[in-house]
Amino acid sequence: MTDLFTRIDERHGGQHGRTAVVQYLRSDVADLCRAAFSSEADHADALSAAAGVAYLCGWKAYDAGEHGLAQRYYLQAYALTREAGDDMHAAWILRILAHNGMDIRRPESTVDLADAALAMVKGKADPATESLFAITRARALANVGGGREAARQVRAAQDLSRSGDAAELPVWAARWGSPQATVASHTAKTFHALGDHANAERHFAASARQRPGTGNERIAALTLAAQGREQAAQGHVEAACGTWGKALDLLNGVRSARAVDEVAGIRRQLGVFGRRGVRLAHDLDERARVWQAAHAS
Repeated sequence: MTDLFTRIDERHGGQHGRTAVVQYLRSDVADLCRAAFSSEADHADALSAAAGVAYLCGWKAYDAGEHGLAQRYYLQAYALTREAGDDMHAAWILRILAHNGMDIRRPESTVDLADAALAMVKGKADPATESLFAITRARALANVGGGREAARQVRAAQDLSRSGDAAELPVWAARWGSPQATVASHTAKTFHALGDHANAERHFAASARQRPGTGNERIAALTLAAQGREQAAQGHVEAACGTWGKALDLLNGVRSARAVDEVAGIRRQLGVFGRRGVRLAHDLDERARVWQAAHAS
């Protein structure tokens, strides 16, 4: 069920089916957690599975821009993994809490969270899984000014990703797609935090190539939107407009507050280009305006 809801989320955005997922957590999943089991191992597995549903509820709240609610769901997921005795899964929740702090520009505790998560899996997880934690630490360091150490951590994460096998990922990590695409995306965000727009663009492009649109429309579109921002920051206006056009193509039918914010940001930048007489920017802005009108909440 969690895999199904996650696929829907990736295709249609976090607001599609959100009420159903929350109700599923409150009813079926809550009842399951209170049930009697024939063994402690089965009970632990059920609690860990329930943590996956709570995590998805947190992700959907985050995609709606409700960050306080997202954190509460993530903390509920963390409590379930601890009760299950599943340290690796618990580390995964600490990892998303670190990313959430960076995304809302509250990086104060993110390095501590990333350090704790990486310490819990280091030497215990397969390389592909460990790479997801290593790149989280790199991004956290970049967000607090630790440029040199962040660059070293990026290289370590990339080495782990290249040597790893996605088939070895635990279910709670595999659910969210290619580890190589994730490492590339967060590498791009690390370089963005360091002000290196050329490398950020390159790695966003690499991530987008590894996330074909079919079934991954939301994340592919958001990645392309970010790539376009990096192109625009370098003065590559036509390239940025082309990339943003591809992002808009993928966003049809996606219900996501993050997508709404991205399109608003694209329009702000297009407005600047339009005032400079860039015809391509004017035409794309009209497409973005039509998208906004169709997806207004």
